[in-house]
Amino acid sequence: MSDEFKFSTEIVVGIGDINYGGHLSNDKYLVIFHEGRLRYLKQFGFSELNIGNGIGLIMSQAEIKYKAEAFWNDKLTLFVKISHLDNLRFDFDYLLTRSDDMDKVVATGKTRMVAFDYQTHKIKRIPDIFLKKIKAYEGI
Repeated sequence: MSDEFKFSTEIVVGIGDINYGGHLSNDKYLVIFHEGRLRYLKQFGFSELNIGNGIGLIMSQAEIKYKAEAFWNDKLTLFVKISHLDNLRFDFDYLLTRSDDMDKVVATGKTRMVAFDYQTHKIKRIPDIFLKKIKAYEGI
């Protein structure tokens, strides 16, 4: 599964990520996905506030599928890719595994991102510079 992804980053589960059940809290998965998304964008010189021409990103949808528990101090590998890219929106896909056993999937997820102008608070077209870089990198 991880061979479908070109980008990965390591995440260590912190004590603040643990819930009363003693494992990674369900809400922290979105935080982990957010961290991975920022690291992915940074490799191209982008951020969520600027993917080119001052256009940012806003999330319109999120999905998480929980597969296994994770615990304090676990080292996890987060794989991130962009799929379903059009002129206004795209999907980030996530695969979270144990770093010491990449076949052990902790969670999968997806977030739908929309190009957004934070000055006018309106949806905008994705800048060409972003489209070109991502299509070349992802092969889409």
